[in-house]
Amino acid sequence: MPAWLSAALAAAVIIGLWWVGAVTVFADAGVGDRGAIPTPLGVVQKIIEDGIGFYLTHVAVTLGEAAQGFLWGTVLALAVSALVLVWPRLEGVVTQVAVVTYCLPLVAIGPLIYVVIGAPKAGEASGTAIVLAALSVFFTTVVNTLLGLKSADRSSLDIVAVYGGSRFTQLRKVRSVASLPGILSGLQIAVPSAFLGAVLGEWFGGVQRGVGPALIIAAQSTNIERTWALVLISGAVAALGYMVFGLVARFVTPWSTGQVVAA
Repeated sequence: MPAWLSAALAAAVIIGLWWVGAVTVFADAGVGDRGAIPTPLGVVQKIIEDGIGFYLTHVAVTLGEAAQGFLWGTVLALAVSALVLVWPRLEGVVTQVAVVTYCLPLVAIGPLIYVVIGAPKAGEASGTAIVLAALSVFFTTVVNTLLGLKSADRSSLDIVAVYGGSRFTQLRKVRSVASLPGILSGLQIAVPSAFLGAVLGEWFGGVQRGVGPALIIAAQSTNIERTWALVLISGAVAALGYMVFGLVARFVTPWSTGQVVAA
């Protein structure tokens, strides 16, 4: 069975179960008198009623914040990972810092970051959302980058050393190429995390547009269909980013999947 066909069948099964559950088991659940779970048709009708522009406006704001956080988190993770290869004694410190950033609950430190950074000016991106997006990216990128850098062929590293190359030369000539599959794999996982971090950052206030405030308003007004529409569209955006980086990885590092590139 082709991959696209199995994915389509899985999506059809999920939508079918969702529809049946919405009109049976969960018909009277939740707040209000319309149930907590709308039907797929109800969500689609709500998107048409609101207009796709309404959702694109909010998603674009959050996506911009997630992109900035993703960029900062990735650059910092790659820099400290390269530093570890040049000065191996730093590995313990870098690893501990990465673990701490992963273990910190974003919901708990979000208010602290918001107090330090403050609310953005009108039309500006939320600094809290950018920081939380960067924190969401840092751990996975550091771990996958270090694993990739350490996977370099020992013979190639020895050749560079024999010809007088330094650790930095090994990093530039050998390890950087060997680490590409690991780095891209880490970035593929980090994309949805960055978007989630940006949404959480908006949740703490200070912004008028974005998926976070739109979700808060929709939930508080018990607009069930709009709440589900925002969540599903956000999930689709995160999944699209994951797929894009997966395609980039297959194109940039075909040897990691056993593919042969024609001359």
